[in-house]
Amino acid sequence: MNTEESRQIIMENYLNPQNRNHPHDGYQEVNTRNVSCIDNINLYIKWNNNKIEDITFEGEACAVSISSTSIMIKNLIGKTKEEALEYIHEFYKMTNGKTFNKEMLQDACCYEEISKQGNRKVCANLPLKGMEKAILEKLK
Repeated sequence: MNTEESRQIIMENYLNPQNRNHPHDGYQEVNTRNVSCIDNINLYIKWNNNKIEDITFEGEACAVSISSTSIMIKNLIGKTKEEALEYIHEFYKMTNGKTFNKEMLQDACCYEEISKQGNRKVCANLPLKGMEKAILEKLK
């Protein structure tokens, strides 16, 4: 994916994020925030047994965090807890500049070059850290 394609995906998901709203009852809530900036996102996850049925979010954050949240939501709805954790770990590999599964990450590959920008890497990983926390709580 070239730089222009990456920029377009990020901006589209920032300006028109997936599932940005407060949920109804029955959702697990987890907060994820970056203490060094304004990024503060609440994730709401609806589970159907072992599968993610829905994810919504609300909060205030930069373009990278909002777009990363939107892309994560699109890619995780319908996945099992285990599949979601695998996706999250592949995302972490990518943002750390390691070899990763491009087919699994789909349009999240727009963050492939973010490993070169330490502060932006934190922003991109923020929603995934929150989702990982929510999944690990469910696995207890």
